[in-house]
Amino acid sequence: MHDPRGREIDYLRISVTDRCNLRCFYCMPSEGVKPILHKEILTYEEITRIVRIAAPIGIRKVRLTGGEPLARKNIAFLVASLKSIDGIENLSLTTNGVLLERYAEELVSAGLDRVNVSLDSLRPDRYREITRGGSLEQVLRGIEKAHEAGLRPVRINMVPIRGYNDDEIEEFARITLQKPYQIRFIEFMPAGSGELWSPEKYVPVDEIKSIVGRIGRLTPVKLRRSGPARYFRFDGAPGVVGFINAVSHKFCRECNRLRLTADGKLRPCLFAETEIDLKTPMRSGVPDREIERLIRLSIEVKPEEHNIGCRDGAPFPKLRPMSKIGG
Repeated sequence: MHDPRGREIDYLRISVTDRCNLRCFYCMPSEGVKPILHKEILTYEEITRIVRIAAPIGIRKVRLTGGEPLARKNIAFLVASLKSIDGIENLSLTTNGVLLERYAEELVSAGLDRVNVSLDSLRPDRYREITRGGSLEQVLRGIEKAHEAGLRPVRINMVPIRGYNDDEIEEFARITLQKPYQIRFIEFMPAGSGELWSPEKYVPVDEIKSIVGRIGRLTPVKLRRSGPARYFRFDGAPGVVGFINAVSHKFCRECNRLRLTADGKLRPCLFAETEIDLKTPMRSGVPDREIERLIRLSIEVKPEEHNIGCRDGAPFPKLRPMSKIGG
């Protein structure tokens, strides 16, 4: 599938739940978010049907997100169902890592290829504060277990926030000197951040990369299916560091993805409010060809680029919580 601007769309991110076992303050407003009713969440069978229809027309890569996907019961069943679909070449999952130690081996057995772990501090007290109660040790054990079980390479996503954890950027990058992990720094985006986000707390990738460069010389690395990240390696390091400049430089010209929300809306862009409802037609009994038509329609309306930015005084719209969109 190609959109009107020639971009090949082969990647579908699927939020399986809007619920999470953490309450990170940059993702969840202090007053909380009213969860989607269980009956409004797509069933595993509905998710599998959408992917089964999307695969023959070009979707090759699927990532399961949330909320926290491991908090949904029997997630390994969905992994196995999706992995069995002809045409799906890569199946991955983004998690906060809390339940990863428990489920890593089961996920590998079900067919999961890779895992991304969201982790924003290596200091137990600060991690507990950011997540409103999470255990850093539990997450670190989960990361080790995932690597041992074969979910490689493990990717660790860190969002630097000025005044909160930006003093840990170098500490995160140094992990790659000892471990074969991919440490990825992602610019703080005004999505789902509630009252926390402001331009003053945003740290651009150029600044992050400058801080990481204090450790030593960085050599560009080309990784297969690297997506929006740009990767580098320190001399002799087993791991790599990546930088995702979603705000400052954008990667819209290379965007290859769609997002499916937990309540069945297909979004062609994270930062646009355009949504195409797949759940209602499915539950009304439409044939596969109608679902295919709606998927193709979402490609046709995919915007050229998002409209947020830190340059030239561009505005930052406050979007609905990421738990409602899918991380």
